[in-house]
Amino acid sequence: MVGFFGTDSQKSLQGLAETSAAEIAATPGLFQAGRSMGCDDPDVLGWERIEAILERDGVCGFRLITTDQTERLRAQLQKRGFRLDTWNVFLADSETALTACLPIVETGLPPDLAELDAPLTPEGEATGRIQAMMAAAGIVPFSGSMLSGDIGPAVTVALADASGGIAASAHAYLPHNVASRHRKHAWGGLVAVDESHRGRGLGRLINALMVTRAFRDLGASHVYELVSASNDVSRRMVESCGLRHAPELVCGFALLSEAGRFTR
Repeated sequence: MVGFFGTDSQKSLQGLAETSAAEIAATPGLFQAGRSMGCDDPDVLGWERIEAILERDGVCGFRLITTDQTERLRAQLQKRGFRLDTWNVFLADSETALTACLPIVETGLPPDLAELDAPLTPEGEATGRIQAMMAAAGIVPFSGSMLSGDIGPAVTVALADASGGIAASAHAYLPHNVASRHRKHAWGGLVAVDESHRGRGLGRLINALMVTRAFRDLGASHVYELVSASNDVSRRMVESCGLRHAPELVCGFALLSEAGRFTR
Protein backbone atom coordinates (compact mmCIF):
# COMPACT_ATOMS: atom_id res chain seq x y z
CA MET A 1 0.00 0.00 0.00
CA VAL A 2 2.55 2.48 -1.22
CA GLY A 3 3.15 4.85 -4.09
CA PHE A 4 0.83 7.58 -2.82
CA PHE A 5 0.73 10.65 -5.04
CA GLY A 6 -0.53 14.22 -4.64
CA THR A 7 -0.91 16.67 -1.80
CA ASP A 8 -0.52 15.61 1.82
CA SER A 9 -4.31 15.61 2.15
CA GLN A 10 -4.75 13.44 -0.95
CA LYS A 11 -2.08 11.00 0.23
CA SER A 12 -3.72 10.78 3.65
CA LEU A 13 -7.09 9.93 2.12
CA GLN A 14 -5.52 7.29 -0.12
CA GLY A 15 -3.86 5.75 2.92
CA LEU A 16 -7.09 5.69 4.94
CA ALA A 17 -8.96 3.97 2.11
CA GLU A 18 -6.23 1.41 1.49
CA THR A 19 -5.69 0.49 5.14
CA SER A 20 -9.46 -0.05 5.31
CA ALA A 21 -9.43 -2.54 2.41
CA ALA A 22 -10.52 -5.51 4.54
CA GLU A 23 -13.36 -3.51 6.11
CA ILE A 24 -14.49 -2.30 2.69
CA ALA A 25 -14.51 -5.85 1.31
CA ALA A 26 -16.58 -7.14 4.25
CA THR A 27 -19.10 -4.31 4.69
CA PRO A 28 -22.25 -4.12 2.52
CA GLY A 29 -22.63 -0.59 1.17
CA LEU A 30 -18.91 0.25 1.20
CA PHE A 31 -16.67 0.25 -1.86
CA GLN A 32 -13.07 1.16 -2.67
CA ALA A 33 -13.24 4.65 -4.21
CA GLY A 34 -9.51 4.76 -4.96
CA ARG A 35 -8.93 8.26 -3.67
CA SER A 36 -11.09 7.83 -0.55
CA MET A 37 -13.62 5.63 1.21
CA GLY A 38 -16.84 5.16 -0.74
CA CYS A 39 -20.49 4.09 -0.48
CA ASP A 40 -22.53 2.43 -3.25
CA ASP A 41 -25.75 1.98 -1.25
CA PRO A 42 -26.56 4.60 1.41
CA ASP A 43 -29.69 2.71 2.50
CA VAL A 44 -27.68 -0.42 3.28
CA LEU A 45 -24.66 1.32 4.83
CA GLY A 46 -26.77 3.76 6.83
CA TRP A 47 -26.35 7.43 7.59
CA GLU A 48 -24.57 6.82 10.91
CA ARG A 49 -21.69 5.06 9.13
CA ILE A 50 -21.60 7.67 6.36
CA GLU A 51 -21.46 10.45 8.92
CA ALA A 52 -18.57 8.72 10.71
CA ILE A 53 -16.58 8.59 7.46
CA LEU A 54 -17.29 12.27 6.80
CA GLU A 55 -16.29 13.23 10.35
CA ARG A 56 -13.00 11.35 10.08
CA ASP A 57 -12.03 12.03 6.44
CA GLY A 58 -13.98 15.15 5.49
CA VAL A 59 -15.01 13.45 2.21
CA CYS A 60 -16.79 10.36 0.92
CA GLY A 61 -17.31 9.00 -2.58
CA PHE A 62 -20.65 7.70 -3.85
CA ARG A 63 -21.13 5.49 -6.90
CA LEU A 64 -24.07 4.07 -8.82
CA ILE A 65 -26.68 5.29 -6.35
CA THR A 66 -30.24 5.96 -7.51
CA THR A 67 -31.63 9.42 -8.15
CA ASP A 68 -33.96 8.99 -5.16
CA GLN A 69 -31.04 8.08 -2.90
CA THR A 70 -29.14 11.07 -4.26
CA GLU A 71 -31.80 13.58 -3.26
CA ARG A 72 -32.16 12.12 0.25
CA LEU A 73 -28.38 12.04 0.63
CA ARG A 74 -27.99 15.62 -0.56
CA ALA A 75 -30.53 16.81 2.02
CA GLN A 76 -28.68 15.04 4.84
CA LEU A 77 -25.34 16.43 3.70
CA GLN A 78 -26.60 20.01 3.48
CA LYS A 79 -27.80 19.87 7.09
CA ARG A 80 -24.21 19.15 8.14
CA GLY A 81 -22.37 21.64 5.94
CA PHE A 82 -21.45 19.26 3.11
CA ARG A 83 -22.29 19.34 -0.58
CA LEU A 84 -22.45 16.62 -3.21
CA ASP A 85 -20.63 17.14 -6.52
CA THR A 86 -22.02 14.74 -9.13
CA TRP A 87 -21.10 13.19 -12.46
CA ASN A 88 -23.20 11.50 -15.11
CA VAL A 89 -22.84 7.73 -15.33
CA PHE A 90 -22.10 6.12 -18.71
CA LEU A 91 -22.50 2.35 -18.74
CA ALA A 92 -22.25 -0.62 -21.12
CA ASP A 93 -22.31 -4.40 -20.99
CA SER A 94 -19.52 -6.42 -22.59
CA GLU A 95 -21.25 -7.14 -25.88
CA THR A 96 -22.17 -3.51 -26.50
CA ALA A 97 -18.82 -2.08 -25.44
CA LEU A 98 -16.66 -4.61 -27.27
CA THR A 99 -18.65 -4.15 -30.48
CA ALA A 100 -17.64 -0.48 -30.38
CA CYS A 101 -14.13 -0.83 -28.91
CA LEU A 102 -12.60 -3.70 -30.85
CA PRO A 103 -12.60 -1.89 -34.22
CA ILE A 104 -10.85 1.06 -32.54
CA VAL A 105 -8.23 -1.19 -30.96
CA GLU A 106 -7.72 -3.21 -34.15
CA THR A 107 -6.65 -0.11 -36.09
CA GLY A 108 -3.41 -0.42 -34.14
CA LEU A 109 -1.15 2.06 -32.39
CA PRO A 110 0.53 5.05 -34.01
CA PRO A 111 3.97 3.97 -35.28
CA ASP A 112 5.81 6.18 -32.79
CA LEU A 113 4.08 4.73 -29.72
CA ALA A 114 4.15 1.38 -27.94
CA GLU A 115 2.06 -0.06 -25.15
CA LEU A 116 3.76 -0.60 -21.80
CA ASP A 117 3.47 -4.32 -21.18
CA ALA A 118 5.61 -4.89 -18.09
CA PRO A 119 3.63 -5.30 -14.83
CA LEU A 120 3.51 -2.10 -12.81
CA THR A 121 4.82 -2.03 -9.26
CA PRO A 122 3.54 0.36 -6.58
CA GLU A 123 6.69 2.50 -6.50
CA GLY A 124 8.18 1.58 -9.88
CA GLU A 125 9.56 4.11 -12.33
CA ALA A 126 6.84 3.48 -14.91
CA THR A 127 4.13 3.90 -12.29
CA GLY A 128 5.61 7.23 -11.21
CA ARG A 129 5.76 8.46 -14.81
CA ILE A 130 2.11 7.53 -15.35
CA GLN A 131 1.08 9.33 -12.16
CA ALA A 132 3.08 12.43 -13.10
CA MET A 133 1.50 12.60 -16.56
CA MET A 134 -2.00 12.23 -15.11
CA ALA A 135 -1.33 15.00 -12.61
CA ALA A 136 0.04 17.29 -15.35
CA ALA A 137 -3.17 16.63 -17.30
CA GLY A 138 -5.26 17.81 -14.34
CA ILE A 139 -6.27 14.39 -13.00
CA VAL A 140 -5.70 13.32 -9.39
CA PRO A 141 -3.97 9.93 -9.82
CA PHE A 142 -4.63 6.81 -7.80
CA SER A 143 -1.83 5.45 -5.64
CA GLY A 144 0.79 3.13 -7.08
CA SER A 145 -0.80 0.27 -5.15
CA MET A 146 -4.14 0.90 -6.86
CA LEU A 147 -2.64 1.35 -10.33
CA SER A 148 -0.58 -1.85 -10.03
CA GLY A 149 -3.46 -3.96 -8.72
CA ASP A 150 -2.01 -4.56 -5.26
CA ILE A 151 -5.27 -3.44 -3.59
CA GLY A 152 -7.57 -5.46 -5.84
CA PRO A 153 -8.18 -6.54 -9.46
CA ALA A 154 -7.13 -3.69 -11.74
CA VAL A 155 -5.60 -2.88 -15.11
CA THR A 156 -3.63 0.21 -16.08
CA VAL A 157 -2.98 0.84 -19.77
CA ALA A 158 -0.31 3.26 -20.98
CA LEU A 159 1.27 4.26 -24.29
CA ALA A 160 4.88 5.47 -24.36
CA ASP A 161 6.97 7.23 -26.98
CA ALA A 162 10.53 6.30 -27.98
CA SER A 163 12.04 8.30 -25.12
CA GLY A 164 9.89 6.50 -22.55
CA GLY A 165 7.58 9.45 -22.04
CA ILE A 166 3.97 8.53 -21.26
CA ALA A 167 1.73 9.73 -24.10
CA ALA A 168 -1.60 8.43 -22.79
CA SER A 169 -2.96 6.29 -19.97
CA ALA A 170 -6.17 4.94 -18.45
CA HIS A 171 -7.18 2.66 -15.59
CA ALA A 172 -9.95 0.21 -14.69
CA TYR A 173 -10.64 -1.75 -11.51
CA LEU A 174 -13.40 -3.62 -9.66
CA PRO A 175 -14.45 -1.25 -6.85
CA HIS A 176 -17.47 -3.03 -5.41
CA ASN A 177 -17.50 -5.88 -2.87
CA VAL A 178 -19.30 -9.22 -3.15
CA ALA A 179 -22.38 -7.92 -1.31
CA SER A 180 -22.96 -5.17 -3.88
CA ARG A 181 -25.42 -5.45 -6.76
CA HIS A 182 -22.60 -3.86 -8.80
CA ARG A 183 -19.93 -6.38 -7.79
CA LYS A 184 -19.03 -7.22 -11.40
CA HIS A 185 -19.10 -3.62 -12.64
CA ALA A 186 -15.66 -2.23 -13.47
CA TRP A 187 -14.99 1.48 -13.09
CA GLY A 188 -13.01 2.99 -15.94
CA GLY A 189 -11.29 6.35 -15.80
CA LEU A 190 -8.10 8.32 -15.18
CA VAL A 191 -8.01 8.81 -18.94
CA ALA A 192 -5.18 11.23 -19.67
CA VAL A 193 -3.24 12.33 -22.74
CA ASP A 194 0.03 14.24 -22.52
CA GLU A 195 -0.27 17.76 -23.89
CA SER A 196 2.37 17.13 -26.58
CA HIS A 197 0.32 14.21 -27.97
CA ARG A 198 -3.15 15.75 -28.01
CA GLY A 199 -5.19 16.03 -31.18
CA ARG A 200 -4.23 12.53 -32.37
CA GLY A 201 -7.27 10.61 -31.14
CA LEU A 202 -5.31 8.97 -28.33
CA GLY A 203 -8.04 9.59 -25.77
CA ARG A 204 -10.47 7.38 -27.64
CA LEU A 205 -7.79 4.76 -28.32
CA ILE A 206 -6.54 4.48 -24.74
CA ASN A 207 -10.13 4.41 -23.47
CA ALA A 208 -11.00 1.58 -25.87
CA LEU A 209 -7.90 -0.34 -24.79
CA MET A 210 -8.84 0.09 -21.14
CA VAL A 211 -12.45 -1.02 -21.70
CA THR A 212 -11.42 -4.17 -23.58
CA ARG A 213 -8.91 -5.04 -20.83
CA ALA A 214 -11.60 -4.57 -18.16
CA PHE A 215 -13.67 -7.32 -19.75
CA ARG A 216 -10.74 -9.56 -20.77
CA ASP A 217 -8.53 -9.28 -17.69
CA LEU A 218 -10.97 -8.41 -14.90
CA GLY A 219 -13.97 -10.51 -15.98
CA ALA A 220 -16.30 -7.54 -15.64
CA SER A 221 -19.94 -7.80 -16.66
CA HIS A 222 -20.22 -4.05 -17.26
CA VAL A 223 -17.95 -1.01 -17.45
CA TYR A 224 -18.98 2.42 -16.26
CA GLU A 225 -17.29 5.80 -16.60
CA LEU A 226 -18.09 9.17 -15.05
CA VAL A 227 -18.43 12.36 -17.07
CA SER A 228 -19.18 15.90 -15.94
CA ALA A 229 -22.39 17.22 -17.51
CA SER A 230 -20.43 20.04 -19.17
CA ASN A 231 -17.60 17.88 -20.56
CA ASP A 232 -18.68 17.24 -24.15
CA VAL A 233 -15.23 15.98 -25.21
CA SER A 234 -15.23 13.19 -22.61
CA ARG A 235 -18.87 12.37 -23.33
CA ARG A 236 -18.13 11.86 -27.03
CA MET A 237 -15.10 9.75 -26.17
CA VAL A 238 -16.97 7.31 -23.91
CA GLU A 239 -19.94 7.17 -26.28
CA SER A 240 -17.59 6.20 -29.12
CA CYS A 241 -16.64 3.19 -26.97
CA GLY A 242 -20.25 2.05 -26.67
CA LEU A 243 -21.13 3.48 -23.24
CA ARG A 244 -24.44 5.26 -22.86
CA HIS A 245 -25.79 7.67 -20.26
CA ALA A 246 -27.66 5.89 -17.45
CA PRO A 247 -29.83 8.71 -16.05
CA GLU A 248 -31.24 6.51 -13.28
CA LEU A 249 -27.79 6.29 -11.65
CA VAL A 250 -25.60 8.98 -10.07
CA CYS A 251 -22.01 9.13 -8.92
CA GLY A 252 -20.80 11.86 -6.62
CA PHE A 253 -18.31 13.08 -4.07
CA ALA A 254 -19.31 14.59 -0.74
CA LEU A 255 -17.09 17.27 0.76
CA LEU A 256 -17.36 20.38 2.88
CA SER A 257 -19.48 23.08 1.24
CA GLU A 258 -16.63 25.61 1.15
CA ALA A 259 -14.05 23.17 -0.29
CA GLY A 260 -12.90 23.28 -3.89
CA ARG A 261 -13.93 20.50 -6.28
CA PHE A 262 -11.86 17.40 -5.50
CA THR A 263 -11.41 16.31 -9.10
CA ARG A 264 -12.82 17.43 -12.40
